[in-house]
Order: sequence, then structure tokens, then C-alpha cells
Amino acid sequence: MRILYIAIILLCISTSSFAQSSDLGSWNVLNLKYTFNDKMSVFGEAQLRSLKFYDDFHYYEYKGGFDYKALKKLKLTLGAGSYQTYKEGGNFVTPKNNNEFRIWPQVILSQKLGAFTVEQRYRAEFRYTSNGYRNRYRYRLGLSYPFGKESKGFKPFQVSASNELFFTNEEPYFERNRVLLACNYKPSKATTLQIGYLHQFDYKINDETGRDFLQIGYYIEIFRKQSTIADTDSKDN
Repeated sequence: MRILYIAIILLCISTSSFAQSSDLGSWNVLNLKYTFNDKMSVFGEAQLRSLKFYDDFHYYEYKGGFDYKALKKLKLTLGAGSYQTYKEGGNFVTPKNNNEFRIWPQVILSQKLGAFTVEQRYRAEFRYTSNGYRNRYRYRLGLSYPFGKESKGFKPFQVSASNELFFTNEEPYFERNRVLLACNYKPSKATTLQIGYLHQFDYKINDETGRDFLQIGYYIEIFRKQSTIADTDSKDN
């Protein structure tokens, strides 16, 4: 508990100091998941982002889909959603940079490495944008470490780091790099709170601006009655 408190305090101090000298944005996530059994679940998620610290809101998305755990270390997902990007310079400045509907299948592979969990996520995005149809491919490598006294099948704390690359099938092929460092607190089996620091670098794209963000996440999982599933999956962005 002390370690998590110290980590959160240091993160808040560092991001607050950074916000005074640069444009630190906010990245807010609300995720709701309903788990039917140890194989099937559905989810919905909303995100709201700003280019300054809770100011200059420029982006929101909402999406949903379903997960299927084909094997113990293999999960398949199919999702779809709406992704809206506004111009810089204020809150939801029009005209929009991008109005997009997206369909995305993905595969997640996970494995234990001692006390750590290594996760690889592969995602293909079929994007119907205001600038025409596009394809995009994403690869994320993540490492997480749960800690604290285990209770009811889970540990209450987790630290994680991930790096994600974005590619297309057209020049210049490379679009984006996204790095996230996060701390999670799980007060119950059904609830997870997340605070993190996210850095995003964009290369000549206009569907979102790359900056530094303070990420706040609230994840809720509802289990079907008599389900005994332990939540071991990492959170998506």
C-alpha cells in the first residue's frame, strides 16, 4: 500500500510540474465489461481527451465489442466504434479533423515470466474516415507486475509499462508510437482504478495530435451470477 501511495504521489508531482512547463493533456477512460463465463465477455468503453490539462478538449470515442478466450493464453476480440477528432485551439473546435467509424479485430497473447505477465496485442483497423477509407495495423508489447496481499483470487495493486507501434499499408507506413506507464489499484474484483503517464508521437497524421497525457481510468467488470472468473487481462486503449 505504501509503495503504491508513494508511486501515485510522485507521478502526480511530476505530471503537475510538467504541466506548468508544457502542455500536459488529459486522457480519460471509462470501461464497462460483462463476463458471461470463462470464455465469453462483452465490453463498452468511452474516452475523452484534451491537449491541455483538462482544457482544449479535442477528441472523444466510444466503442464496444466482444472477447472470446480461445485458449488459456490466447484471446480474440472484435470491436467497433466512433472516433471524433477536433481541431486544436479550444474545446471541440470545428470543423473536425476527422470523423471516423472503425472496425477492429485483434489477438492478444499473454504469458507468465516469473511474477511478471508479458502481453502482445495485434490489432487490424478498418477505418471509414471523413478523408476516405484507410487500413491500419497496431502492435503493442506490455509488461505488468501485480503485487500486494492476494485476496479472493487477485492482488490489489499492479504496475505496468507498454509500447505500441502503428503502421499502415501506404507511405510513410509508420504512423505513431505510444508509450504508457501506469499504476492500477483494484479495491474489489469488479473495479479497477488506473493512473498513468502516456507519451504519444505522431508522424504526419491528423486524426489525433501526439502529446504527453495524464491518464485516468475507471474499469468495471460485472460477472454473471455464479461466475468464478479472476480478472487477469490488461486494460485496452
